[in-house]
Amino acid sequence: MADPKGFLTTPRQTACSRPVEDRLKDWNEVYVPGSLLPIISKQAGRCMDCGIPFCHNGCPLGNLIPEWNDYAYREDWGAASERLHATNNFPEFTGRLCPAPCESACVLGINQPAVTIKNVEVSIIDKAWDNGNVTPQPPERLSGKTAAVIGSGPAGLAAAQQLTRAGHTVVVYERADRIGGLLRYGIPEFKMEKVHINRRIEQMRAEGTKFRTGIEIGRDLTATDLRKRFDAVVVAAGATVSRDLPVPGRDLRGIHFAMEYLPLANKVQEGDFMAPPITAEGKHVVVIGGGDTGADCVGTAHRQGAASVTQLEIMPKPSEDRTAGQPWPTFPMLYKVTSAHEEGGERVYSVSTTHFEGDEDGNVQSLHLVEVEFVDGKLVQKEGTERSIPAQLVTLAMGFTGTDQANGLVDQFGLDLDERGNIARDASYATNVDGVFVAGDAGRGQSLIVWAIAEGRSAARGVDRYLTGTSTLPYPVKPTDRALMV
Repeated sequence: MADPKGFLTTPRQTACSRPVEDRLKDWNEVYVPGSLLPIISKQAGRCMDCGIPFCHNGCPLGNLIPEWNDYAYREDWGAASERLHATNNFPEFTGRLCPAPCESACVLGINQPAVTIKNVEVSIIDKAWDNGNVTPQPPERLSGKTAAVIGSGPAGLAAAQQLTRAGHTVVVYERADRIGGLLRYGIPEFKMEKVHINRRIEQMRAEGTKFRTGIEIGRDLTATDLRKRFDAVVVAAGATVSRDLPVPGRDLRGIHFAMEYLPLANKVQEGDFMAPPITAEGKHVVVIGGGDTGADCVGTAHRQGAASVTQLEIMPKPSEDRTAGQPWPTFPMLYKVTSAHEEGGERVYSVSTTHFEGDEDGNVQSLHLVEVEFVDGKLVQKEGTERSIPAQLVTLAMGFTGTDQANGLVDQFGLDLDERGNIARDASYATNVDGVFVAGDAGRGQSLIVWAIAEGRSAARGVDRYLTGTSTLPYPVKPTDRALMV
């Protein structure tokens, strides 16, 4: 145990954010660089090293949280990094982007603020990079087997790195022009600067993983060709089909899916554009969807100089505290104020869009909405609550409905789908097609980054066993482990 009295004597402290007026002028990460280092050892000392560490259950990766908390408390950063990487290929991703279900399951959280597990995690990995503790780990020998990974998001990258380290020759195919999937183009720079992706890719290249960008499986390269070239295939293409809003006026110009809007802002940061083709500058912006993607749209619109930003959510405003129906150690749906919300804008709950209205040139100008409420378990409109709000740019951030099937990937492989429209798989992540496996959102549906990495690691074990008859790779989670799902 790090500090036997730490949870009693040390109050919870989290990373300091830069002032709003400063961070809106740039796209750098919102937190003050280095603000965690003076406090993180004491924060790690709040961990109680519980007899039953429920944080393990809250984390799909099974992160060894009490162990690396202890090392962080003692400032043994090398040992902390080793324990952190024992279960997680990319802790700098999860430490910045994961909603931290581990903290919701922290035993201390029963009656006190939980341990800042996420902040400790990101401090350990940032220190590891600074100290040179993150190095390539190429295999001692090659197996002679080959594997293709379709998609370079967190699931695909995790699967590729595990398989490469197991000695297989791995090629990652990405249809975009850069590696990273939604990490690259769906996550704004202010949430995670892309240097963190770039240096991981260089590590993976040094280990032997090969990357092919601008190739869409199903269009540029058929499934038949891919199977001829490789002994096994991992489908980690994500759940990229955005949920639409089929209401009158949807075809007006200025209404875009979030994943049409956000990537263009990131491409500006990559140097591809001087200014984004879709911009919020000077416009009244409405974001439909109250989740993390919606918040990303809010923060992006602020930085582009929007005249106003309004975020709409059809569900009621969540509680600020756990409800009876979401007891510890479950992951509760709580009211959350992200860095983007700190920067301004209005959040409106319990409303539904009825239609859009445009000008004579076909550009959206306003959005009409109505308040809704639950009646007998169903959402119904409240009479007399209709109103309109100005809307010159609308982003639809209502989630995703499944893997893209328009490119022919699913049909060409002959993959079965489950009842939710995701690619079906068994406990080893194998599909109905021999030698083809699936990991991440493509098989799970829209989920968290921590689940993507866990599934990528698990699928890699399934592939390794398929190729060699056995596997020493870890198996963090099976698709049937419903008790862990959040």
